[in-house]
Amino acid sequence: MSPDKVYEVEPVTRLEGHGGLRLVMSEDGTTVKDVQFNITTTRFFEKLCEGRFAEHVPRITSRICGICPVPHHIAATKSVEDAWDVEIPRPAYKLRQLFMNAKQYSSHLLHFFALAAPDFLYGPFAPAGKRNVVQIIKDLPEVGTMALKMMDFGQNICAAVGGKAIGPIAGIVGGMRKPLTAELRDGLIAQLDEQLGYVKATVDLAKKVVTDYWDVIANLAVTETYYCGVAKEENGELVHDIYDGKLVFVSPEGEKMVYDEENYMEAIGEKIPSHSYATHTYYRPKGYPDGIYRTNSLAMLNACDRMATPLAEEARKEMFTKCVGEDGKVIHNTFAYHWARVIEIVGAFETMAKYLKDPEIISTDIKTLDVQPKAGRGVGMVDAPRGTLIYDMKTDSEGICRKLNLLVATNHNIAGIEKSVKHAAKQIFEEDILSKIKLPDPMLK
Repeated sequence: MSPDKVYEVEPVTRLEGHGGLRLVMSEDGTTVKDVQFNITTTRFFEKLCEGRFAEHVPRITSRICGICPVPHHIAATKSVEDAWDVEIPRPAYKLRQLFMNAKQYSSHLLHFFALAAPDFLYGPFAPAGKRNVVQIIKDLPEVGTMALKMMDFGQNICAAVGGKAIGPIAGIVGGMRKPLTAELRDGLIAQLDEQLGYVKATVDLAKKVVTDYWDVIANLAVTETYYCGVAKEENGELVHDIYDGKLVFVSPEGEKMVYDEENYMEAIGEKIPSHSYATHTYYRPKGYPDGIYRTNSLAMLNACDRMATPLAEEARKEMFTKCVGEDGKVIHNTFAYHWARVIEIVGAFETMAKYLKDPEIISTDIKTLDVQPKAGRGVGMVDAPRGTLIYDMKTDSEGICRKLNLLVATNHNIAGIEKSVKHAAKQIFEEDILSKIKLPDPMLK
């Protein structure tokens, strides 16, 4: 038997963590035999939280990720509230929505401008030394300034609500730790017009990228999978909502299956692969590997019937019409994830503006005083910038965390990443697709 050719990239860059890519090909380089996306570290947060006061868990798990500490913090808080049957005041709900959407805004902007834009602006085959955000700032200082101001705006809201943007301590069981002051609120409202101009400019840039790279988007790595997202049921519709909603799975044909968050194990199974520390999750009713799914921005747009805000909904309709036609139910274009991320940026901005202008956002009625620890099980679910985040906690009668199960975006996405990368590799090496698709001239040289 002839030996295989093995290509390994470790670490894979532009990730919020550590991962490695392994491509196995035939000796002559014409057949793709295997693709693995390996998670090479583990952090044991589930075990670290066992035996601790449940109220302390949200402070601990906000350290899991420096990019998305807010969703971890809020999901953990929601899981304790669910276990103890705690309802939060309406102003606290609005503060959490503002908090979550501010992080969504800044994180998606970071991804679009720092992680994705270098490849699109300079071209995927430009020298690696050019394909980075520092070079973009040098060559397009006005775009770099705009991106930094937008990310700063989101982070400043996170700091205003959470005490600090990274490792926040804002959420408490029963509400929020402190109110937003009128002074901070007014200062943020004063920036909304400028930010709206920046959002529109970002959308224009994204549309140019989509137009220029449409041949790539339409033909490369178009991979059919299931999808997992969060959406809120309103008047018979599933509405996009990253804080408050049901668990939605979407079939490759576009059928939507809705689950209450506490029943997530009816929908999600876990497989332990031999090559990765992280489990592969799959849609349980279909089994593995048929039930492989993806989460994140495109999955969220596949899972909902409409966006919650008007500009974002207009943009969602435009994307679906372009990718699958007006009657299309599900988008499988992997590169459309970038487009979906920009649509979520629009939605996050509109949501922030809505809550900043809401008089209740500076209310001091943000804590439920009747909080009693008890034995119970609670599930907290939100949508983090990289995908659905589920916290499942069991507490004892003293309010101690006795068991914690986390399903994070990494789990949800790994199997889907492997499937889409393998599909793309087969197209490139077995079908020579790069000679058949049109790449635009680089926007920057």
